[in-house]
Amino acid sequence: MLSNLSIHVNEHTYLKNPETSDLGKRIVTVSIDLIDDLGFENFTFKKLGQAIGSPEASVYRYFESKHKVLLYLINWYWGWMAYRLQLALANIESPKIRLEKAVQLLTQKVVEDSDFSHINEVKLHSIVISESSKAYLTKQVDLDNHDGAYAAYKAIVAEVGGIVSELSPTFNCPNMLVSTVIVGSHHQRFYAEHLPKLTNVMPGEDLVPTFYKDLVFKAIQVS
Repeated sequence: MLSNLSIHVNEHTYLKNPETSDLGKRIVTVSIDLIDDLGFENFTFKKLGQAIGSPEASVYRYFESKHKVLLYLINWYWGWMAYRLQLALANIESPKIRLEKAVQLLTQKVVEDSDFSHINEVKLHSIVISESSKAYLTKQVDLDNHDGAYAAYKAIVAEVGGIVSELSPTFNCPNMLVSTVIVGSHHQRFYAEHLPKLTNVMPGEDLVPTFYKDLVFKAIQVS
């Protein structure tokens, strides 16, 4: 059953679904490798074509631009997170425990998921941390939003925001809190790797999930 598992990605991010062919999956795999290694600015379809041993034109059959590749990868990541969140929260009645587990999942370090052999989730998480803002801090953000390019991310925020509201009905900024936790945790991980004076790092201990769980429950005034 797991061999047939796939993550739904918004169809406006691609021209041909890369999940439908070995070449398409190879394009996704190597795109992750190259963006993680080179950075989004230095990633090109020419370099991608060379890396996969296929003409650059073959990449354009799947994606119209590298911006769309980034949108696809970010979509896939949040679809995967939604899948993991569903598994983590299944059959848990307590909203407090569900919120603790949700914040833990959204802020912890990512490990590779063997259910999806063509995706390196660790590298993809690194891309989400360092490059995802480039998927929406653009002049075409409203058009991409209209096409549903950020729907998976917004669904995660709405779901966890709903748990916040369930636990603390008078707290009037649940989505603001959740999106702040997500973006903030990404920044803290980036700081820890590149600008450690801007955060706190303790060898052998991951402070990020602990910090954000404490922040969330103090914000909503639930102990």
